[in-house]
Amino acid sequence: MRSSAYYPKYGIGAFAVYPLISKKEGNLSEQYRIMGLRYGSPNLSIGATVTPFSANNELPKHAWLVSKMGRFTVGVQYEPLHGSDDMAKYTDQRNWSCAAGYGVGSKSPLSPSFNIGIELARSSQFIASFYQHIVVQRRVKNPFEENQVVGITNYIDLGFELQSRVDDSKKPDNAADSLLQMAASWQANKNFLLKGKVGARSSTFSLAFKSWWKPSFAFNLSATTNHRTGNVECGFGIRVDNIREASYQRADPNFVMLTPNKEHLAEGIVWKTGKRPMYQSDVDSENFNEVPKELRPSQKIL
Repeated sequence: MRSSAYYPKYGIGAFAVYPLISKKEGNLSEQYRIMGLRYGSPNLSIGATVTPFSANNELPKHAWLVSKMGRFTVGVQYEPLHGSDDMAKYTDQRNWSCAAGYGVGSKSPLSPSFNIGIELARSSQFIASFYQHIVVQRRVKNPFEENQVVGITNYIDLGFELQSRVDDSKKPDNAADSLLQMAASWQANKNFLLKGKVGARSSTFSLAFKSWWKPSFAFNLSATTNHRTGNVECGFGIRVDNIREASYQRADPNFVMLTPNKEHLAEGIVWKTGKRPMYQSDVDSENFNEVPKELRPSQKIL
């Protein structure tokens, strides 16, 4: 049984998890009897969890503090897994993890952005990651679209994660010194989404399709390959939504391209001139045939 409450005005939330069926062998179910309290704001997140119904109650069982300062984000996490008493657990570096991140761009998926992060997990593993969100505008010729739809915006996500051990004394015999994973995602249009991840241990590929009819539905396929054993696991999912009117939003016909260029001088008029909008490639090649003479940029002097 899970329950949660959140007060948006003050940013305070509480949650609890309690198993209805307990296991007789051992105390495995006690780790799920958790209560927690958290506070969140745009620049700060702090919280902790406890196990009040456990015979070995730890205060806290898990705690975190994350702060954002401009484009920088730093955080620390405490999870006692080593140590015999409370004081030893607090001073044992293996129970602490810290991380820092730097990001550029807005949180909106309509704008490009990227962020990098580094983490020192339990003083034994170093993790570095990079993620970039790319917005690409391109021309399309889709017979199923209306004639005035001549452009489309694609969203591409690229990322990688490198894990490396800094304390070989805690390293298992069959564990690798470092682990590199790379992933990519491509939203081709409003209906199709492709995702893939390649790593030393496994690789995964996913394809998702979403309709915009009423009722709307989404369908996805995925496959994962374990490089150590050679086993392949496949799965699929279906979701139907008839709660509200299915809809998607097209771009404003007066919307200018993401890269600033000379077409901005027309204040959107160029977009309504001719049968199609003007693209950055037209400006680079000085193709101004569709633009009125009074709006054309001055010719270069050779």
